[in-house]
Amino acid sequence: MPKLIPFTQDHDTGGFFAAAREGRLATRVCTACGHGTFPPTKHCPECGSWDTEWKTLDGTGTLYTWTTITHQLHPYYPTPYTVVVVEPDDCPSVHLVGMIEGAPDLRAGMKMQAWFETIAEDVVLPQWRVVENA
Repeated sequence: MPKLIPFTQDHDTGGFFAAAREGRLATRVCTACGHGTFPPTKHCPECGSWDTEWKTLDGTGTLYTWTTITHQLHPYYPTPYTVVVVEPDDCPSVHLVGMIEGAPDLRAGMKMQAWFETIAEDVVLPQWRVVENA
């Protein structure tokens, strides 16, 4: 089924999509204070520095929150599906969003693992799945 395609060439977020095409999860991190930013920006909202750089994350995280969508809003996204917000283990100031098909039994604090979904030519999105027996 087709998906809505994000604009992947934005000057702030392009590096995020480039990393995903390579099978890496990345965000910008301030070199002055270590604060991660997402959506990625060149300006640190924590300390005000303009010194940020791309950091590859290890792809593991903790489920922060979620919501299950049961009313179909777009034909490309049949229901139910669950939107998850994950806090990466190695960059807890960042919250990343993903989608899980269906209505899984979730609990805050569950361990999550990133995986990469190709949704169009040259467009790859990080998604999340529950780490079983974690």
